Amino acid sequence: MFGIIRPCRNRMGAELRSAWLSHLCGMCLSLRDEHGHLSRLVTNYDGLMISAAVEAQSGVSRRTAGPCALRGMKSADVAVGDGARLAASVSLVLASLKIQDHVDDGDGLAGRLGWAGRAVAQRWASKGLGTASDLGFDASVMVDAVRRQPEVEAGAGLGSSVLVVTEPTETATAFAVGQTAIIAGRPGNVEPLREVGRLFGRVAHLIDAVEDLEEDRASGAWNPLLATGTSVEEAHRLCLDAVAGIRLALGDVEFTDARLVHKLLVHELEESIVRVFGKRKRHQYPPGKPRWSDPGSGLWSYPRLNWQRQPRGCFEGCGAFLYMCGTCQFCCRDPFPGPWSDKRRDGCDPGPDCGPNCDCDCNCCPCD
Repeated sequence: MFGIIRPCRNRMGAELRSAWLSHLCGMCLSLRDEHGHLSRLVTNYDGLMISAAVEAQSGVSRRTAGPCALRGMKSADVAVGDGARLAASVSLVLASLKIQDHVDDGDGLAGRLGWAGRAVAQRWASKGLGTASDLGFDASVMVDAVRRQPEVEAGAGLGSSVLVVTEPTETATAFAVGQTAIIAGRPGNVEPLREVGRLFGRVAHLIDAVEDLEEDRASGAWNPLLATGTSVEEAHRLCLDAVAGIRLALGDVEFTDARLVHKLLVHELEESIVRVFGKRKRHQYPPGKPRWSDPGSGLWSYPRLNWQRQPRGCFEGCGAFLYMCGTCQFCCRDPFPGPWSDKRRDGCDPGPDCGPNCDCDCNCCPCD
């Protein structure tokens, strides 16, 4: 599963977490039912925001789904209807463009197996555009915006604004999020939701750039921050400004129930920024020079926190996972290393905007 919004059950609360899971499962099942099992690979945390936004403007629509291995073989109420179909369509179209980009650049598995990657990309693009047409909108707007990305990147250089590079992503996400108002029958919400989508696309693009910065610097790959000379601090400021803009734009939207959308696009998006930029202080040091960090002590001395990742194999990772569960590291240690990837992860922290300090009147607090 991928996406920049990764909610923690300790911050969401039981009701909102159940609603969030309903949209995640609803999108996954919509992909399966309309496009086949392989398409379920594009199920992502950010895409379900589309389904949640439609429901927040129109009302709850659910059906009971059968047991699923990812839910511990339990049945569940899942989101159905045009919202889930729109989320599936958008996810398929954007995933097809991403795969095509990897094929063109020769990156990853899609690049090595170009014929297979090209076939999957074409199939998913066709399916996604077909569903979009059934829902009454032309998804080629998103396709055209994303396909302009290489041209925009080629024209960017030192001194250029990084926002020039993020513009195609912003245009695509603005169109997708604004479309939720049309699907929900709330045309008055189109413009503020397009602003929400535009700013979300900006944050997503900048977070991706910061997460890849060290790897791109080492490999010589193109990165918008390196190409335009934008500092991590400036990217951080732009992300914080974007979240503030999202909060304001959401205030202009007429919702039936705004709690989940507000939680995802304000609180959880802020957490995503903290998760990335809170760990970026090592960029203040010269490239290649490690900084000191507490590796852990006592029961938490294993696994060690390493500055440079040292991934563990399947069985060693399983052992680390079981040990970390038994010593409460996932919920109490902050930060903790991923049992398999060895990536530095943040512990469960409600943050200053949850609990009694939340003044946004979103009825999503306190966290349990």
